[in-house]
Amino acid sequence: KSDEIQLIIDIGTNGELVLGNKEKLISSSCATGPALEGAQLSFGMRAAPGAIERIKIDPLTHEVDYKVIGRDAWRSYSKAEEMKTKGICGSGILDVLAELYRSGVILKIGEFNPSQKSTRFRRSPETNQPEFVIAWKEEASIGKDVVITQKDIRQIQLAKGALYCGCKLMMRRMGIEKVDKVKIAGAFGTHVDREKALIMGLFPDCDIDKIVSVGNAAGDGARAALLNRGKR
Repeated sequence: KSDEIQLIIDIGTNGELVLGNKEKLISSSCATGPALEGAQLSFGMRAAPGAIERIKIDPLTHEVDYKVIGRDAWRSYSKAEEMKTKGICGSGILDVLAELYRSGVILKIGEFNPSQKSTRFRRSPETNQPEFVIAWKEEASIGKDVVITQKDIRQIQLAKGALYCGCKLMMRRMGIEKVDKVKIAGAFGTHVDREKALIMGLFPDCDIDKIVSVGNAAGDGARAALLNRGKR
């Protein structure tokens, strides 16, 4: 019912997209893959107690501060053994890519910056692949360091690339350069940090105050169809 060009995104294994306004709506689905939900990553997991849900990386020291589900205090206000970290869930995965880039740990193309001096950056003793330690073994309840590997970063890039590409193709089809509003639906949307989603290029640029979370839109639509004969 609006003149604004709106983009609606539901992020899951598939990225469902709707673009348009009261004149015309088009929709598509892109194969985001399960990386943003934690699958395919070395320490990815679902949103359960012990999952890292928020991450900050200091741009100067590359020290990591994070928050896990089930504990209110961040790492910087806790003892190591209190964290009981198990892995990283969806909102943490979005945070980590943006923070790695913003702090200079990875370059714009997604490769680890070879000139960094961080003590958290190393080559895996088992695979010899580059990796960055998010949580040390003494903070974890799984008996080993929680890390992000180069392969993990590539998986996240593939997922976010699919979503961004779907959005851009729809915009091209509609003949528009910019969207007026972005609505993020689903459980994922309520936990996405808008600024970090823009930094990592999850969807085309939009004014940050025009990015909104709309919760379980599919559930709301089903209720509207059940309760309102006109809408049905």
